[in-house]
Amino acid sequence: MNSEFLIITILVGLGTWLLRFLPTRFMRGTGDPNAPLSRFLSATGPAAIAALYIGAIIPMIAPQFQAIAPLVLGSGAVVAIYFWRHDVSLATLGGAIVYGLVFAIV
Repeated sequence: MNSEFLIITILVGLGTWLLRFLPTRFMRGTGDPNAPLSRFLSATGPAAIAALYIGAIIPMIAPQFQAIAPLVLGSGAVVAIYFWRHDVSLATLGGAIVYGLVFAIV
């Protein structure tokens, strides 16, 4: 087994464990939403979603518009529906439908 892969796996596992353990250890009974740790943890969800999104779209990026049309229009639909209705589930569903329709047409 590659030693670099093993080291990265252990570090990622340790980081994940710490993100789950530290809040339960240090925030017992506080419940203060303005505490620095609380604000940090509330930002990790959107940061993780953004990282997954970027990781998923990088292989799809191409210079031809026909190749990226489903990605651009589906992502645009997600943003537009979210700002219109302020509903994450509806925006996700709408973006998936637009992506599928554009993919089928192009």
